[in-house]
Amino acid sequence: QLQLVESGGGLVQPGGSLRLSCAASGFTLDYYAIGWFRQAPGKEREGVSCISSSGGSTNYLDSVKGRFTISRDNAKNTVYLQMNSLKPEDTAVYYCAARGSGYYSDYCYYHGMDHWGKGTLVTVSS
Repeated sequence: QLQLVESGGGLVQPGGSLRLSCAASGFTLDYYAIGWFRQAPGKEREGVSCISSSGGSTNYLDSVKGRFTISRDNAKNTVYLQMNSLKPEDTAVYYCAARGSGYYSDYCYYHGMDHWGKGTLVTVSS
């Protein structure tokens, strides 16, 4: 069974940090670009960050640039999202998703994703 499982969410104070993990089971992430998305209550889902299958290209939502860092460890079949200087407006359910290409690519995407996780809740509040 192909699965993506997010972990690492929780309650954190403004200015704090969390590291989200996206672990794959049933398939390897090597040839997949990975995207992190979030959906806050009453809002549409938005792409937060993505990383290419090669790991050589990344992209960030303007509001998280300089605070969030995406990375991947193919040996662990896991992608991470390091979130620093968290703000209340970062509160949301965070999802990871994978889009396969069949080869190493320098492109990453926020659309056409093949597999989705079920999400992990991040709450930034004092």
